[in-house]
Amino acid sequence: MTATLAALPLMAVVGLMLGLKWPVAYAGGAGLALALVLALLIFGLGQAPTDPFGPGGMTLGALLEAGFTSLSILWIIFPALVLYELQARSGALFVLRDAVARVSSDRRTQVVLVAWFFGVFMEGAAGFGVPVALTAPLLVGLGFSPIRAVVLALVGHAAGVSFGALGTPVLAQAELMNVAAGVIGRETALVNAALGWTLLGALIWLAGDRPPALRDWLMGAGAAICFYLPFLALALWVGPELPTAGGALIGGGVFALITARAQPKSDVPALSGRAVVTALLPYGAIVILVMATRLIDPVAQALQGLAISWSLGGTFAGRLAPLYHPGGVLALGLILGGLAQGRSLGAFAEAATAALRRLGPVALALFVMLALSRIMVHSGMISALAGAAAGSVGVWPFLAPFVGALGAFVTGSATASNILLTPFQAATAQALDLPQVRMAAAQGVGAGVGNIISPHNIIAGAATVGLKGGEGAVLRQTALVCLAYLAIAGVLMLWLS
Repeated sequence: MTATLAALPLMAVVGLMLGLKWPVAYAGGAGLALALVLALLIFGLGQAPTDPFGPGGMTLGALLEAGFTSLSILWIIFPALVLYELQARSGALFVLRDAVARVSSDRRTQVVLVAWFFGVFMEGAAGFGVPVALTAPLLVGLGFSPIRAVVLALVGHAAGVSFGALGTPVLAQAELMNVAAGVIGRETALVNAALGWTLLGALIWLAGDRPPALRDWLMGAGAAICFYLPFLALALWVGPELPTAGGALIGGGVFALITARAQPKSDVPALSGRAVVTALLPYGAIVILVMATRLIDPVAQALQGLAISWSLGGTFAGRLAPLYHPGGVLALGLILGGLAQGRSLGAFAEAATAALRRLGPVALALFVMLALSRIMVHSGMISALAGAAAGSVGVWPFLAPFVGALGAFVTGSATASNILLTPFQAATAQALDLPQVRMAAAQGVGAGVGNIISPHNIIAGAATVGLKGGEGAVLRQTALVCLAYLAIAGVLMLWLS
């Protein structure tokens, strides 16, 4: 009964978005109101002896965390919006669109190049919402509708989310379990590689208006091989930091070369190499800055030390290193790249003004959903849901990925889901005499694909393409992909266990 009550706010949000097609801000507000009532009356938020703040203080603390986290996410969305506006106004997006079209005139191949290889690379390099924010506008530039662009961007980048930005989700699990990161990373990579055809198949299916032909499936199989071979090699022999970015960079290069030779020539006029390089400058600057800030330890430590942090009684806290944060990297990359392109200060100001006009509704929707998340965490509602799942002894390996996805749905982050639920997964595995590392991998895989149904990520992607009120339509499509992936992952984990 407790678990059923704990699930009601999430069920309300999903039901209102999918059934009644409410905007995410309204659906989230209704879910938040219901969660507050249940947290205060049923789950005793702030009434335990260990809660010195009382109900009002606990609620305020949760809302402060939600507000601070909203700002950290907006610090990604805002520079991504500015970059989009700057590129669109200068015509650079059209140059990139034509460059991709020159490689292949086939729409599905273009989607694989942008949403899969570029999206996965940016997930491995930056993570935290950056891939969707960058790829969705590029897909709109290729002629896809905003809803389809966001769906494709979400599904396309999902293959790399289990490893996130330079292995962060796996490294978090390793710290929590006191297990070598490489051990968890290898298990997670093997599961992802075994299941990756599901995401790529869904991407190919969703990319066209007609069912895929045999040549489309063969193209997808080639893309999967190009990505997963270096992905697995890096995960097995190097570590969890580089499989995603390295697999996408190596595989994307090989795939582009093969595609350019094998497919019919496009009728798009030839482009100046200089024009293409100029259009790519901001993205190149972002990639270089990401690598420098993540792989050069003195730089990383210096930037991480410049942080804004707060805490309230040791229960609530927040920390943001604005220059190390992906938003800071995006901002500096777009400035350097824009200046290298010759953009004027007026062009930057116009792009920033246009971006700010679009931030208001996004900020509200983010805050509402994050407030729901923090209330559910601090009241014990998430623990109640996870505890109920643990009662299914015989089928726990099947359910383990679903738990990871639940954490990502609520928190909007594979890393946050792993931090929240990995100890629970490990304890459950120990109690049921299951391999702990394998259940940690199931958690990571579920958290990775759960990223595509998180309202936070859908909001961020929708914001970059000016999509208003269509979040439910996006969720309806990504939810089907997510559930199929989780079901196959669950069957695999059950068979292995």
